[in-house]
Amino acid sequence: MTVTQFHDLPLADRDREWDGAAAEKRVRKWAGAEKEPNAKYRDAHVWYDSDAPENFESYKLPIADVIGGRLMAVPRAVMAAGAVMQGSRGGVDVPKKDIDQIKSYLAKYYDKMGDSPPWKAK
Repeated sequence: MTVTQFHDLPLADRDREWDGAAAEKRVRKWAGAEKEPNAKYRDAHVWYDSDAPENFESYKLPIADVIGGRLMAVPRAVMAAGAVMQGSRGGVDVPKKDIDQIKSYLAKYYDKMGDSPPWKAK
């Protein structure tokens, strides 16, 4: 179980809609991961189960989409992942030991967006 490596992806426009299902399809195609996940596919997610990296279901908290042929972090996806870390949509099933790392990862994108993550009240 592990938090993915932070790649400091470029940010998409802040007003870009987030459609996770559509992004998933584009990321799979872009990464050449239609049959099984690979390292490029992993980069679009914050966390994955390293005990089962061959399963798409092992990848959680997607924050990126392919825009203009390039993998980019989508602000609304980052915010959705932040909300999930606060319990929205029933939260996320990850080991407790990974939660601080996940929040640290997401906080880097919040900072890049000029925002504070929901777990750090202003």
